[in-house]
Amino acid sequence: PVLDTEDAWVSVEGPVSIVELALEQKRIHYPLVEHQFVLCTVLYAIMRLSLKAVKPLSLFDSKGKNAFFKDLTSIQLLPSGDMDPNVLSIRQQFLLKVVSAAVQTLCSSQKDKEVSEEEYFPFEKGKNWPNLAADLAQYLQISEDLVRRHYVCELYSYGMDHLGEE
Repeated sequence: PVLDTEDAWVSVEGPVSIVELALEQKRIHYPLVEHQFVLCTVLYAIMRLSLKAVKPLSLFDSKGKNAFFKDLTSIQLLPSGDMDPNVLSIRQQFLLKVVSAAVQTLCSSQKDKEVSEEEYFPFEKGKNWPNLAADLAQYLQISEDLVRRHYVCELYSYGMDHLGEE
């Protein structure tokens, strides 16, 4: 981009402006940032829902694991459309665990009448973990319908039929 400056500013001496520094930065490789975002979301879900025995890096193949340790400005080979069935199975199990834990947390907070969902998750007002799992399914190449069906089954199994019908 062309930056027009007034004549009075041309002769000014001092440190380089933030705009000029920003323009000198290398451009990031957006798919790599997206890949990092998926890992962060997975780690946050594991932490927030207290999931046990989940190895986050097992959800990614060798190309995906290598991409985590590269500079965001470098263009890396990311996982292609063909995935190992074992990795897909692990991803599917993880997403179903997230949904089950979210429903269990919701039901336990509903049973304690004095504790609302907003109080149980104070910084996550409006965060819907099952929907987040369904969104994550797109990135992890798992069927969204499978995750949503599991969510409905979990709601029915915990006696929350009114939510399951929705």
